[in-house]
Amino acid sequence: MNMKIDFEKYSDGLVPVIIQDATTKNVLMLGYMNEDAYLKTSEEKKVTFFSRSKQRLWQKGEESGNFLSLVSMAVDCDNDALLIQVNPQGPTCHKGTDTCWGEKNTSNFGFISALENVIEQRRNDLENPDSYVASLFKKGINKIAQKVGEEAVEVVIEAKDDNDDLFLNESADLLFHYLMLLQAKGFTLSDIEKVLIDRH
Repeated sequence: MNMKIDFEKYSDGLVPVIIQDATTKNVLMLGYMNEDAYLKTSEEKKVTFFSRSKQRLWQKGEESGNFLSLVSMAVDCDNDALLIQVNPQGPTCHKGTDTCWGEKNTSNFGFISALENVIEQRRNDLENPDSYVASLFKKGINKIAQKVGEEAVEVVIEAKDDNDDLFLNESADLLFHYLMLLQAKGFTLSDIEKVLIDRH
C-alpha cells in the first residue's frame, strides 16, 4: 500500500482516520495515525492508532480482543486523512457499543430499509382499513406467499417481453411482497444478506 500521506501537514504528525465497516459501510470510529501507526497497520493487517492520551502506538483490541482487521486504506484528495475499511472483531467502542456513536452496526439498504420499517409499522396496525399491507397480513402467510408466487410469474413473463417499464414495475411488486413474506416468517433482508455472505 504505497500512498502519499502528508504526515507533516500538522505539527503533531498525526492524520485523522475514519474507520468504516467494509460490509455494512457504517462509520465505526475516528482515530489518528502517525507514520509508524500507518506502517504497523499495513504490515500486521490490524488497525493501529497513535493514542493522543497514552502518547504511544495503540492497536485497537490489544486489551479487549476487539481487533479491526484491515480490508483497505484510501487517502483523501488532500493527502491528509485516511479512510480505512475493516472487518471488526466485536464492538468497536470502548464503551461496548458497535460504533462510537452508540449505533448498531447493521446493514442499511437505503430506501429498502425504510420500506421494511413501513411494512413493520403496518403489520403492527392490522386494523388500519386503508393499508394494503395490513389487509394482506390479516389474511395470513399463505396469502402473502401466494402473492409472491404470482408476482414472480409476472416478472418472468415481462422478462421475456421488450417493455422495460412493465418489467421494472413487476420486479418492484415482487420485491415488495417478498419483503412482506420475510417479515411474516420473522426475518428481514439482513438475514438474507448473512446467508449470502456466508456462501461467499
